[in-house]
Amino acid sequence: MPPMLRYALTRLWQSMIAIVLSSILVFLGARLLPGDPALALAGEEATPERIAEARIQMGLDQPLWVQYVRFIERLFQGNFGQSFRTGASVKSMLATTIPVTVELALFAILLAVLFGILFGAIAERCDGHWPSWLVSAIAVAGLSIPNFWLGMLAIQTLCVSLGWFPASGYVSPGENFGQSLYHLVLPASVLAFQLIASITRQMKNSMKKTMGSDYIVTANAKGLSPWRVLMRYGVRNSLGVVVTIVGLQLGGLLAGAVVTESIFGLPGFGKMILDSVFSRDYPVIQVVVLIITITYTVINFLVDLLYSFLDPRIKVGGRQ
Repeated sequence: MPPMLRYALTRLWQSMIAIVLSSILVFLGARLLPGDPALALAGEEATPERIAEARIQMGLDQPLWVQYVRFIERLFQGNFGQSFRTGASVKSMLATTIPVTVELALFAILLAVLFGILFGAIAERCDGHWPSWLVSAIAVAGLSIPNFWLGMLAIQTLCVSLGWFPASGYVSPGENFGQSLYHLVLPASVLAFQLIASITRQMKNSMKKTMGSDYIVTANAKGLSPWRVLMRYGVRNSLGVVVTIVGLQLGGLLAGAVVTESIFGLPGFGKMILDSVFSRDYPVIQVVVLIITITYTVINFLVDLLYSFLDPRIKVGGRQ
């Protein structure tokens, strides 16, 4: 069996085990939340009989292992259950919220990759001068400032005081693509800020090592301009770092989306998670967190495979 295929199958098996264990932890974690969803459904003034009836209606009267087996069975049948809070199917709720979060996340990743690579190249090219110091300061700020504080500061300054952007709201791309980008540019920038800082720092470090390589010396000896050498060889051979960071930081990006969507009033995936946690809406919490876990696991699996293609020096299994 080719080493690449063996490595892919091994990583696939490990990813499947991680997903199964995550489903158990998500199921149990949801039930460890304080509060009783049956009481929330029946009402504070409900009688014990009405609360018991609500528990039966929700299926919470069954042993935990039975509830878990039924949860997995429904997942394989494509039935995600119904929300305790709204009574709507979880599938329909996902269909309306996932596109918002996907658009926000893709916009944020695009901004992070573009500006992270650009700032990393500037920091390396101008090392020891004020542009490099400025980029380093931005990177430190991005890693230090919490998303919620940055979001509130952006709303107060750019939306309320200057009126440059809308403070809240969402427009579907199918309805008006320009307005959709206009409403998302500020929350996407806030969400991307920390990722920009991570990519910038790692790109600078990676490019510093790359620029000392023999082929860089040869390119300089041929008379190529410094910027051309930097962009053609330095940036290109450091892109593996960008892919790795985006894959590893995806979980943080999705967690940041919860806060960002709440601050900017976006009807997305993250806001639905927050509302569901507050109302102990088990079906929504289980499915949403499991989808995030599967997405994160799959992307990390793909990153591991892509990294060896992006950098031929890296062999499967991490061997040089």
